[in-house]
Amino acid sequence: MIKVILVDDHQLVRDGIKALLAGMEGIEVTGEASSGNEMLALLNSNTPDVALLDISLPDISGIDLCRKIIAQYPEIKVLFLSMYTTEDYIFNAIKAGAKGYLPKNISRNELFNAVKEVSAGNEYYSETISNIILKSYIRKAKTPDDELQDSGELLSKRETEVLRCFAEGLSNPQIAEKLFISTRTVESHKNHIMQKLNLKTQVELLKYAIKNGFTGI
Repeated sequence: MIKVILVDDHQLVRDGIKALLAGMEGIEVTGEASSGNEMLALLNSNTPDVALLDISLPDISGIDLCRKIIAQYPEIKVLFLSMYTTEDYIFNAIKAGAKGYLPKNISRNELFNAVKEVSAGNEYYSETISNIILKSYIRKAKTPDDELQDSGELLSKRETEVLRCFAEGLSNPQIAEKLFISTRTVESHKNHIMQKLNLKTQVELLKYAIKNGFTGI
């Protein structure tokens, strides 16, 4: 029996995933969590074979949670199921040690296959995710090495927009309103930017943004 724990901050989403997994032979949902810290606490008494994570969580990012899980419980296989399917999220998940990545619009059968594959120690990426990885590889293979070192290459278009707004002095709610996203998504983007640029505080992030011309661009 493959034991699975679900981590998503939306109860409705967790209920939907549980309903899908409930009828799958050989798979059992043994727990669920709505945040990263709740998941880590749950692991003290409930160690699954597969942790099915979302990227966006209210306390820490799914990427950070993946790192923490693997560091403390290397036997757990992490599989991401997320609406965020841009290149930067996918590659950060892979770097964090995830065994697979799926968009939330996958079929029931593909979810079943993905859980089975990663539980066996294999990697699994949906066709959509595989195509994104392949296109990124081809693009980078054709790009001169000196261009790839540019910090702008590290950030997605949305992250660049968030950083620009932050450098202009906008608060998280103001950035959210301007970019038509939630405040929590703004916070998540800022955390990912800081991870990519190896920055520890928002003061360092602001200094970086000003130094690298993100104000007024």
